[in-house]
Amino acid sequence: MQECEEGRRQSRLDGGLERRRLTNESSRVLTINPGSTSTKFGVYTRRGAELVQSIGHGDEEIARFRGRPMLARLDYRTGLVEKALEEAGYEANAFAAVAGRGGFLPPVPCGTYLVDEAMAEELRLALRGEHACNLGALMALKFARAAGVNAYVVDPVTVDEWQPCARFTGSPLVERHCVGHALNTKAVARRFAREHQRAYESLRLIIVHLGSGNTISAHRDGQMIDSNTIEEGPFGVDRPGSLPTLELLKLCFSGRYTQEELHRHIFGEGGLFAYLGTRDLKEVERRIEAGDAHAAAVFDAMVYQIGKEAGAMGAVLKGKVDAVLLTGGMARSERLVGLLTGYLEWIAPITVYPGEDELQALAEGVFRVLDGQEQAKRLDCLRRTGGAVREPFIVGSE
Repeated sequence: MQECEEGRRQSRLDGGLERRRLTNESSRVLTINPGSTSTKFGVYTRRGAELVQSIGHGDEEIARFRGRPMLARLDYRTGLVEKALEEAGYEANAFAAVAGRGGFLPPVPCGTYLVDEAMAEELRLALRGEHACNLGALMALKFARAAGVNAYVVDPVTVDEWQPCARFTGSPLVERHCVGHALNTKAVARRFAREHQRAYESLRLIIVHLGSGNTISAHRDGQMIDSNTIEEGPFGVDRPGSLPTLELLKLCFSGRYTQEELHRHIFGEGGLFAYLGTRDLKEVERRIEAGDAHAAAVFDAMVYQIGKEAGAMGAVLKGKVDAVLLTGGMARSERLVGLLTGYLEWIAPITVYPGEDELQALAEGVFRVLDGQEQAKRLDCLRRTGGAVREPFIVGSE
């Protein structure tokens, strides 16, 4: 407990140091969001975005790193961002703080976390799973050290606010674990609350995040009380979602696939990619417009499953829902939003936030710490005080 109090004291000192650096509206925070198929980054001041860019990682690039730990991509992706920042005219010391997307950490409360060596080691070892989001804190740490400032993560993917009944599966051998797009989900919830002059804590929301992965969640009292996990729910761009258990068991013991091959199918080569050979939703829509009936059937089935999962979250909220929020990259698709609206408009009014607010949300989380509105948490303190107590879980490579 004494060591944890020392950690809190150090966090206050670190925050005070960087607040002194942030003396005007033009001071900058660099934010980095590595995903399965892209690395997004931005430069933010108190006035908003100064630079936002996205570096795509196509199927050929993904294939080049297949079979290797995610850590093997750290220097490569960092180099791409460094080059882009240099071309945009930013020097290494241009930033007052750096924030990265939070990866597969222990289950934690929502908030802003200092990236320290304990967190970095957790992500390097990837004991809880391999995913591109694990690179976020490590990339942020590299840029922060170059600038002589702190690195942070905000609302990592393992934010866990589930109600206890959401963890049961029907078998004591298996428990559900909360993993999802907490950063964008929370940011969109706060944005909707601000726009409607309501407290987030007073709202009952269904939030449908549709990106390279899908997170469909129910929110009540300012908490995400249930959601699908990364291995459940509707299929998406390259994940199959929920699979029939007995059929999956047959595949596992058929001798036709190795464990690694099935992991790859479930986390990176399922979904639209498995059916149509592409992760590009625009390409799928081009095929549909050209008369491809198979592409249309797959697309419609994906939207159907998304609608079904969102409807389940309506039941979690006992039918009392203030709004349904659609967000993420796939929410840019007019075809998808139109079809999905038909499934969901009976539940509550629908608001669409195309794309994601994750880079902005990272910056806002850091500014809250630098302004003294929020104290940065530390992973090692949570471990000592029981804030991260659940057992590890393992996910696939993408």
